Amino acid sequence: MTTLFDPERPAATTAAGPRPAPFVIPLPTGLFLLNANQRLHHRRKAEYTKAIRDAAMEAVSECPTLMDALAAAKPGPLFQRAHILGIVHPGSNRRADPANLYPSFKAAVDGLVDAGLFDDDDHTRVVGPDMRLGRVVKGGQLVLVVRGLAPGEDPLGYQALQ
Repeated sequence: MTTLFDPERPAATTAAGPRPAPFVIPLPTGLFLLNANQRLHHRRKAEYTKAIRDAAMEAVSECPTLMDALAAAKPGPLFQRAHILGIVHPGSNRRADPANLYPSFKAAVDGLVDAGLFDDDDHTRVVGPDMRLGRVVKGGQLVLVVRGLAPGEDPLGYQALQ
């Protein structure tokens, strides 16, 4: 399996100059991930959703740089708008479809809202999560890469579709 995205590599610069550094928020390895193809009992699904959401909020609290930025942004959220790239690091070399893990990414983004990065995760504030496949990590892992956007900035270049 080839790695489609490596969050360790710096972001490319744009014609307007270098982009601000994104925040890389790794969730713990070994979390049970929700898959769109699963048919779980609603209580079990709620438990897993809460675990992912809580893990994302805790991952924010364990990042000193992010906590400093949140403190400086108070009383409001850290981001008015942002792009979220979600990387799933599978636990094995089996074929994977990152888009099937949307329920897990959604729960993680909700955890970022709980942590105060956004007021809400609706379309006016959040672009993404764009889900990508990363390298194999024992136990599997989700990583969120959050980059602030300027008002009106289109990180993917799709304004022509509007």
